[in-house]
Formats: sequence, C-alpha cells, structure tokens
Amino acid sequence: MKKVDWEKADAMCDKLSAEQDVLVREIVTQISEKWTLWTMSVLARAGAPMRFSRVMEEVEGISQKSLTKTLRQLERGGLVTREVFAEVPPRVEYKITKLGEELLVQLHPMWLWTVTNVKRFEAARLKYAGNGRKNPWTRARVSR
Repeated sequence: MKKVDWEKADAMCDKLSAEQDVLVREIVTQISEKWTLWTMSVLARAGAPMRFSRVMEEVEGISQKSLTKTLRQLERGGLVTREVFAEVPPRVEYKITKLGEELLVQLHPMWLWTVTNVKRFEAARLKYAGNGRKNPWTRARVSR
C-alpha cells in the first residue's frame, strides 16, 4: 500500500503565504461539501454547457438555494464558468472548466475506492450499531 509522505506535504504547505494557506483550506472545505462533487460530475458528464434547471434535475434532492450556492462557489473557485445570455427570459448556462475536470480526475480514484469498499463500510456501521450505539445514519420514525 502506498504511504502518505507527510513530510513532503508539510514542506509544500510551509511554502504557502498566509493568504494561500487560507485559500487552500477554503477550497478543500468546498470540495468536501455535500453537493460539490455531484454538481461537478453532472457538468463534466454533460460535456457541454447546461442550464440551471437541467443541472437541478440531474442533482437529485438538491434545493434551488443549495444549487445556487454550490454553483457560485464553484464559479468563484474557477471550477465552473457561468454565461448569461441577453434574452427574454434571461438564459444562464454553466460549464465545468479545465481546472474542474483536473480536480475530478484526481478525485475519481477516491470515488471508485469508496464504491469498491462499500461492504466494508456497511459492516463497520452494523458493528457500530451492534455495540448498543444508536446508528446516527438512520432517522427515527415518527409515530402518529
């Protein structure tokens, strides 16, 4: 198994300015937010600009507010572009950038690793719940 070179990672981080360090932390936090990767993957798979409503259809369960926030953050970070067309009604299209595609290429192995190990995660959760702990990933049913 490949080991993490923490010394190398620390040395790279030590070379960052304070502003760059803050930016790196913000980007990593954004990447790990609930809707980010799913939204990016929808745009990447489309291979063409998509309208807001179409993205919302593809990212099941996302609210309009959450999608708006996610797309704005992705645009701010240079991972997605937004183009507004002067039409009535106005048309807005989103497209993944080269930087966004590069990020997905790096994260795709993690996604595959997670899928490959899903049974191990299920077993861990069953073991956790079997130790008398309440399973935090299930919702309690409300009696009426």
